[in-house]
Amino acid sequence: MRPVDPIPGAAIRDSVEAVPPAPRLFVLGLQHVLVMYANAIAVPLIVGGALQLPKDQIAFLVNADLFACGIATLIQTVGIGPFGIRLPVIMGVTAVAIQPLLAIAAMPGVGLTGIYGAVIVGGLYGLLVTPFIGRVMRFFPPVVTGTILLMIGIALTRVAVGWAGGGAGKPEFGAPGTVAVAAFVLAATLLIARFGPGFLGRIAVLLGIGFGTVITVALGWTSFEGLAAEPWLRVVWPLQFGAPTFHLVPCLILCLVMTVVFIEATGMFLALGVMTGRPVGTEEIRRGLRADALGTLIGGLLNTFPYLSYSQNVGLVGLTGVHSRWVCAMAGAIMLVLGLVPKVAFLAASIPQAVLGGAALVMFGMVAATGIRILAQVDYARPGSRDALIIAASLGIGLIPIVQPQFFRAVPDAFGPIVKDPILLTAIAAIALNALLGETRAQEPERSGSGIGASEPKIAASSPSSLS
Repeated sequence: MRPVDPIPGAAIRDSVEAVPPAPRLFVLGLQHVLVMYANAIAVPLIVGGALQLPKDQIAFLVNADLFACGIATLIQTVGIGPFGIRLPVIMGVTAVAIQPLLAIAAMPGVGLTGIYGAVIVGGLYGLLVTPFIGRVMRFFPPVVTGTILLMIGIALTRVAVGWAGGGAGKPEFGAPGTVAVAAFVLAATLLIARFGPGFLGRIAVLLGIGFGTVITVALGWTSFEGLAAEPWLRVVWPLQFGAPTFHLVPCLILCLVMTVVFIEATGMFLALGVMTGRPVGTEEIRRGLRADALGTLIGGLLNTFPYLSYSQNVGLVGLTGVHSRWVCAMAGAIMLVLGLVPKVAFLAASIPQAVLGGAALVMFGMVAATGIRILAQVDYARPGSRDALIIAASLGIGLIPIVQPQFFRAVPDAFGPIVKDPILLTAIAAIALNALLGETRAQEPERSGSGIGASEPKIAASSPSSLS
């Protein structure tokens, strides 16, 4: 594909620090928000429904979630001291937490205050374990990192297909009209990315979503009924539902969730290092994980849930070639507004899932493509190499909950977050098999730029800065 034009004023050597002009900055940031919006509001809707909260309280959970998303994203992208990886990252409530939160919600006497207490403990746990992350970095050579990222892309594609069909589990799922809309959005996104002049190529996803939404409105599939009833301003107060309470089992569950979050986030940070050409070493990963933990702690105080760096937005970075962290900072500012202005949030929430699914198919595939790029540096022909075996077995194990969800039905519910998560299963298998069959790297030095982006300059340098 023909490369899109560079952002005016972008620093050639470091596109991460490029600051687009204000109008472009806003549009590019809005594109990131629309990509993550459906996932961001899913957790408060599901948990609120499970607790049988009234509609106004569920609406508050959504606004609190968006407001906290904005704060966490700004911390991660702009950085505050030792917090924030300062790369193009969008933060949102992690889907990994859905099943554990539902399990906690079903526990007698816990309720929302008990959930928030567990979330706060999870954030504190993350802050406490982050200093030790350097000791495990040697267990993440390219064969492990690439395999994990490949599975992240595959698992996300499952989500994209669910969206494209109109919502997995719904009676109308897979209806011809719904699939046709998703296919139109997918085709429009690819064509705009290929033939769109200059800046239009960079907002191909936003334009594809916009055209798809217009079509669904014309067909009468998208309704804005209820918009008038939404207030213009809803202030998000800390501890709106009361002081948090602390229960041992929920707190332990959230600590496990944070462990899963850290494993996934580490892989995504390394992927961003490859995409942007900026070395990501132990200290950068520590700063990123601290921001994840701090975001989770803030989430517990602001009536919301655990936070993670969103992999679907990493896919958008790879698709558009826009590496500026300030674009994601703008997205964080937009989410702050959405969290305070329910009418605007209502409009964004009205975009049909089929429209989002059409654009997500290519974006999520970009995450898998990044994993394949990292795996390309593995020397499979070297004497004694068992890397191909490690990749094959890890992917096979990780695919189990995708191809046969009932396989682990006899496993106790307490282990559900592990055995039902294809990404975590793949990570555990890849790390363990690499330790047993492969070669772990020597401990990386405790300095900036010691990670995959620095140790593999050819990969970082060859990462595309635009669609090609």
